[in-house]
Amino acid sequence: MAVATLGAVTSPPSATAATAVPTDAHTAALDASAARAADSSSADYLVGRGVADVTGEVAEAGMMGYADLGQVSSGLHMRQHARAFVIADPDSGERVVHVLADAGMIFQSVRDAVLAKLEQRYGDTYTERNVMLTATHTHAAPGGFSHHTLYNVTTLGYHGKTFRALVDGIVSSIERADSDLAPAQLSLSTSELTNANVNRSKTAFDRNPEADKAHFPNGVDTRSTTLQVRRDGELDGVINWFPVHATSMSTNNTLVSPDNKGYAEYAWERLEHGVDHVADSEDPDFVASFAQTNSGDMSPNLNLRPSDGPTTDEFENTRIIGTRTYDAARSGLDDDRPLTGGVDSRIVYVNMANTDVRSEFTPDGKPHKTCQAALGASFAAGSTEDGGGGLPIFKEGKDGGNPAVGLISEALYTASPALRACQGSKEILLPVGALDMVQQKLPLQLVRIGDFYVVGIPAEVTVVSGLRIRQAVAEAVGTDTDHVLVQGYANAYAHYLTTPEEYDAKEYEGASTLFGRYELPAFMQTASDLGAAMRTGVEVPLGQKEGDRSATQFPALQGSVVADAPPIGKSYGDVLTAPSATYRPGQQVSVTFAGAHPNNNLHHGGSYLSVERKVTTASGATKWERVADDSDWSTKLHWSRYGVAASKVRITWDVPEDTEPGSYRVRYFGDARSLLGATKSISGTSPAFAVVD
Repeated sequence: MAVATLGAVTSPPSATAATAVPTDAHTAALDASAARAADSSSADYLVGRGVADVTGEVAEAGMMGYADLGQVSSGLHMRQHARAFVIADPDSGERVVHVLADAGMIFQSVRDAVLAKLEQRYGDTYTERNVMLTATHTHAAPGGFSHHTLYNVTTLGYHGKTFRALVDGIVSSIERADSDLAPAQLSLSTSELTNANVNRSKTAFDRNPEADKAHFPNGVDTRSTTLQVRRDGELDGVINWFPVHATSMSTNNTLVSPDNKGYAEYAWERLEHGVDHVADSEDPDFVASFAQTNSGDMSPNLNLRPSDGPTTDEFENTRIIGTRTYDAARSGLDDDRPLTGGVDSRIVYVNMANTDVRSEFTPDGKPHKTCQAALGASFAAGSTEDGGGGLPIFKEGKDGGNPAVGLISEALYTASPALRACQGSKEILLPVGALDMVQQKLPLQLVRIGDFYVVGIPAEVTVVSGLRIRQAVAEAVGTDTDHVLVQGYANAYAHYLTTPEEYDAKEYEGASTLFGRYELPAFMQTASDLGAAMRTGVEVPLGQKEGDRSATQFPALQGSVVADAPPIGKSYGDVLTAPSATYRPGQQVSVTFAGAHPNNNLHHGGSYLSVERKVTTASGATKWERVADDSDWSTKLHWSRYGVAASKVRITWDVPEDTEPGSYRVRYFGDARSLLGATKSISGTSPAFAVVD
């Protein structure tokens, strides 16, 4: 990045709780915004944008995604953020919210907590029906924030601090978007991106009918879709959807990172628009969300091996795939079509463990049923193309690699013909539904913005599964399939969603399709019913949700901080390893400080570090100005325990090629915990060093 001044150097503050706003004051603000919209003949909507920090525990927290017990956070590459867009129809008063969080998944636990906080502040303005919460699906972020036990196994329990960071950050992003509401024009653009994803389950894809496969040459969905927000003719926000797993960072990486989607956001916000998430957190000039769609079988590892493609460097791959995603969205901006016609939304919770599927949605034209969730043997193999916590005694494919599982499954199917009819060819490894380890009553949501429809699916949807859902909704609402998009990882999490044909291939994705061979037809049926209700203006009952499980969570055995202490003979902030005297662009600066455990204070809205340049003011005085922080691609924070209570914090800065020559320094900001539980701010400053041509 260009080394530009980012603001004053301070020990960054932590986020504070929002102050409640009376409902009548909020309504008055909306009326005022609507009045402004009425004065602008070209503004069809009110749109607000908001960004907030959701970074979780960057040390000693198991990461969510790869199911690898060895992948435990040990520092920070780039902060996690939530990006919210509120879109309102000034005529009807209807509004919808789209939130994208740099997180592995959205769980019901997070959604319920967010909605409760929104109700407390805004009454019935933001509800189950019109709030869509989604995730980038980065595999390099801390986990432990689900209330269902399966997802907290690799984090050794529940991480309340990470849960609260995600919930509070999402709520803050919506609050900021609500305050940002202003007249706007919306349009939709598309482009093709052919070198940023590959089908990691081609064997399963090839089992689909030719008519379906014809939509995806080489088994790849190359469509990049961008919702543009313009106010007073200026582009000031986008939501892009492109299907690619956020798995450029491998299971070997233990630094928190938003992965390739996060780099695309960084490129558009920071590199192009100079957005500073410390100084501009309340009102950024530009907001770019890079969301997922039907990415269940789309890998960024173009050579179908972890950390392989385009290069064998996982950080470089993250940057390249992120840049290509950003470039594709950017290139299609001028070929857009305006959106008009207000907004609408519907949502329903469906018991996917017991859904009757009508014959018009099944491949054989016969009615079928779903059943309780179960994971197949190939689930334990992991996705070999993207890596993860696979067990060597299992493999993807026909038999799962373990005859014992096949024998157990056959015994289960003999005892229950209904289970055989539902789960079909799956060799059941773990009956997670019967064991109450996963969510089975799941939300499916449909949002309309003009004539653009977004279907919120709580799963990782393969490209052909996404096509069939889009076709079902398009037929129900009376529009073209290209006007319908599937938003995966929405509102909850239920593993994968494959077609019945893909399911029978027994690959990782099919084994992870929890509710049996007819799960996709069940989702198609529900999505079609929502579309029909929206078309006719009929409200839809919410359905039965699963109960609150917050009181039964077991605190994680990871990352506990009893007390901090500096290394013997040292003080907090002391420089243990100093930088060299001189660096050139392209080289890496490295400084090690006597620090403290970073989980004591997550520094939301701030930074654990800053890189500063000495400048001379107009009056001739000198001062230090921040040029990079821990939201930047060029910095990394590595944390490690030293002895029992001491911490070493190593900060690196890869000097960008366009860095201006001058005098620089690195600063560290932390918080130390005493035996009595009190924390105090600590900091350290490196000796100055020169950057030369």
